[in-house]
Amino acid sequence: MHTNPFQNARYIIDKIEEHGHQAYFVGGCVRDSLLDNDIKDIDIATSAKPEKIQAIFDKVIPVGIEHGTVVVRHQGVSYEVTTFRLDGSYSDERHPDSVQFIDRIDEDLARRDFTMNALAMDKSGQIIDLYGGKHDLNEKIIRTVGDGAERFTEDPLRIIRALRFTSQLGFSIESDTLQAMKKLKEKIEHLAVERLHQEMEKFFAGKYVDKGMSYLIDLKIHDYLPVFKHEPNIVNQFPRPIMPLKSFAEVLCVAHLLKPTITVHSWAKQWKSSNQTKRKATILVESILHYKKYGIDQWLVYQLPNQYDEAFTRVAQYILDDCTIDLNTIQKIREQLTIHSKKDLAIDGYDMMKMFPEKKAGPWIQALLNHIERLVVMEKIDNNKEKLKEWIKCNPPGIN
Repeated sequence: MHTNPFQNARYIIDKIEEHGHQAYFVGGCVRDSLLDNDIKDIDIATSAKPEKIQAIFDKVIPVGIEHGTVVVRHQGVSYEVTTFRLDGSYSDERHPDSVQFIDRIDEDLARRDFTMNALAMDKSGQIIDLYGGKHDLNEKIIRTVGDGAERFTEDPLRIIRALRFTSQLGFSIESDTLQAMKKLKEKIEHLAVERLHQEMEKFFAGKYVDKGMSYLIDLKIHDYLPVFKHEPNIVNQFPRPIMPLKSFAEVLCVAHLLKPTITVHSWAKQWKSSNQTKRKATILVESILHYKKYGIDQWLVYQLPNQYDEAFTRVAQYILDDCTIDLNTIQKIREQLTIHSKKDLAIDGYDMMKMFPEKKAGPWIQALLNHIERLVVMEKIDNNKEKLKEWIKCNPPGIN
């Protein structure tokens, strides 16, 4: 009854059971299997302690061994294997101060965040459901395991995770869980930004992000998020219905365009985004501003890396009224470009220095190359060496 990911992972469970221990598939992989969603990662819970797992398998990475978690590599795939445990208090509101390894799956499931994630499945496909997870999946409800205030106090990121699951699955949040989120939401402000970043990127990419945003606004969660807490009206400026934004760079781009006084640099810095995310957001902003001024033309497409085409069309359709840009239009223009990079120019800096031996090398070379590059891309002049030299002679550096 298992799909291939479970079939491949069954080897791990078989080996653990051969050594006299229990092992189950747990959490998100079981949830996604029941929902017929794509299964990204398969996690396994076991009664075997980490050192026993290290002894059983050849390729083991001790990623979180102090909390009972190791990664087992099998046929090129990583599987998180975690020992059944009871958690102590959470003084840092993230990790338990201590863990107690146990040999019962029921007690291990009791420490999990939401009922839909407190599901386990044995290798034959039998589900262990002690907290009504299957019922809540069928009813499309997000509900904490046990007392919501206790779960959110242990780790306030679970508040953001509830919103993220709403955005991804379209589920509603159960009333007591919602009240606990409202009561403890200020604890979000003390979370590491990197953790918030990871969850919020998934939140904005969710198929049902519009529903997630409704919860976020109603609960005023944005009052505790970087940048948003200083500019709370930005969330109300997002065009409704809100459509999925597939990367955090797209989120930064849209947020900047909605509030241009807050730079992309500032957004990226406060959200601790990577340089790559910041660069992508900057390129998308520049492309949107170019489009607003000139429409879709060769220079816009030339400047836009082709791996950003989809992101640009998403943001353009999201932020601009009556936008008709689509991927086919961009790709057709890209295919017809006369050059695809500055290296394709029929002339270079050495040619220019030979043309003007009396001038010292300097910024004039790059400035002239940039100007010629745009003329060629926009088909104002042919990419022919002699024609380019002729144009330069008529427009020598220092004159134009």
